[in-house]
Amino acid sequence: MRVGFIGLGIMGKPMSKNLIKAGHEVVVRDNKESAIAELVEIGAQRGGTPREIAQQVDLVITMLPNSPHVRDVALGSDGIVAGAHEGLVYVDMSSIAPLVSREVSEALADQGIAMLDAPVSGGEPKAVDGTLSIMVGGDRAVFDRVRDVLAAMGSSVVHVGDIGAGNIAKLANQVVVALNIAAVSEAFVLAQKAGVPPSSVFEAIRGGLAGSTVLEAKAPMMLARNFKPGFRVDLHIKDLTNALETSHDLGVPLPLTASVLEMMTALKADGHGKDDHSGLVQYYELLARTQVTDGA
Repeated sequence: MRVGFIGLGIMGKPMSKNLIKAGHEVVVRDNKESAIAELVEIGAQRGGTPREIAQQVDLVITMLPNSPHVRDVALGSDGIVAGAHEGLVYVDMSSIAPLVSREVSEALADQGIAMLDAPVSGGEPKAVDGTLSIMVGGDRAVFDRVRDVLAAMGSSVVHVGDIGAGNIAKLANQVVVALNIAAVSEAFVLAQKAGVPPSSVFEAIRGGLAGSTVLEAKAPMMLARNFKPGFRVDLHIKDLTNALETSHDLGVPLPLTASVLEMMTALKADGHGKDDHSGLVQYYELLARTQVTDGA
């Protein structure tokens, strides 16, 4: 399939590479020339405006920071909507507010463009491996048309429901991940302060009920004090903010989510917004006046 891919950041760049590896023709656009050049070198075509890209492809995919960016690329004066043609499908893989997904979808539908919201989970490592979890909202028939394309980027591609359902699932995912990271941080700081090596605690609990994908991915980063971002604190703050705004609209209290959002906001204020979200352990370390290490 001929695919336009807009947004070549930490996630978008490896995702688009996997589309090329799968044999798709990919037209790319990003604000960073270096990212475009890297993709062109392995076979991508350089794209123009979102309108120009939409005019020449069957499917446009975006991987952008937040709702305003998606709205602008999709509905701006030179956006995807201006490049409408029969059979065009738009899949937004960004993590944005579900209500914005629905708003954009309705505007595109007026011009005959079908839209899916398909946010992902797994961070940079799984984006590189092509093993992301992809949560999809929108018309089932449209999903079936592009499922094989999405499968080139993820090992799990699940249709969740109508448009916006993908981002509801992603918000739920981000709540679970954030609370897991906070729990691991609390546990490791407790162990450290008690003189028990957190690395030993990790080995002791990983095979039991406390074991989780989050524990396996983030505990080693905490122990090695490697906070190079696979998923930045800044981005998790954005997702939890969207989760709380959505929950308020629905009348659903999320007290634990609100607490972790405040922790991450404090971490950002202390200069750690660009750290991986496993860096949340630093918030607890400051409170307990200790530092998690491999040893006791």
